[in-house]
Amino acid sequence: MHPQDYFELTIDAGGIAHLRLNRPERMNTMAPSFFPALRDAVRGLADAGQARVLVISSTGRHFSAGMALETFGGDGAMLDTSTPRARLNFQSSLRALMDCFTALDEARFPILCAIQGGCIGGALDLAAACDIRYASADAFFCVQETNVGMAADLGVLQRLQTIMPAGLARELAYTGERLPAERALACGLVNAVLPDADALLAHVLGVAAQIAAKSPLAVAGSKLALNHARDHGVAASLQQMSLLQSAIFDTAEMGVAITAWKAKAEPAFAPLGEVGKIS
Repeated sequence: MHPQDYFELTIDAGGIAHLRLNRPERMNTMAPSFFPALRDAVRGLADAGQARVLVISSTGRHFSAGMALETFGGDGAMLDTSTPRARLNFQSSLRALMDCFTALDEARFPILCAIQGGCIGGALDLAAACDIRYASADAFFCVQETNVGMAADLGVLQRLQTIMPAGLARELAYTGERLPAERALACGLVNAVLPDADALLAHVLGVAAQIAAKSPLAVAGSKLALNHARDHGVAASLQQMSLLQSAIFDTAEMGVAITAWKAKAEPAFAPLGEVGKIS
């Protein structure tokens, strides 16, 4: 399958990229080829250097029902754990799948996730790898893997307890129960709950526009610092901040921001630019 069979990807003149899952008739389930398609789309945006923020949204009643069930019924090499060699290969395949969502976490721009209806199984792994999540009133979240006899393995168990209280993350993982939108808001999993899917997307695109209007250098530096602090102690993160700031501190960029602020005008910042390729 081609990427367009799973999602549509656009970017506007202001640097707002929008990736929209587009298989509502299949509840936007994720077949194996979805994962590298998502990874390559996100890393392609990051390398091109024009995107300032990415919105991930969906179509239909549900955001996504997660991994397509037929994936687990196959007899392909990816699921084979029958021998030591097969288990070693399974580990490599699983790490490659994990990397597809790690691409969201590592992107040079913030990623905002707009969730309506069900965010189930692998979809929650995806949402947890985004910077910020927003939900419609009918949204719910579920670590579905527990309900089908396996431990979730694409990052949700590692990321969820850094987003919400650890005890609640464990409850969701152990029980497989649904977390409704209002409780997701109360525990910090989502930043806002909107009445319906249209209001949700309008709100998220509004936040994206606010981000896109800021210095992409300042925003990218903030994401790097926040991610490092999440994964390291305060002392190590302060040390890393001194190195990061020495690399990205730009008085010209600040001048653009301050001049526009004084004039009550919109600043015009250059995009981050293309990442150099090794040929």
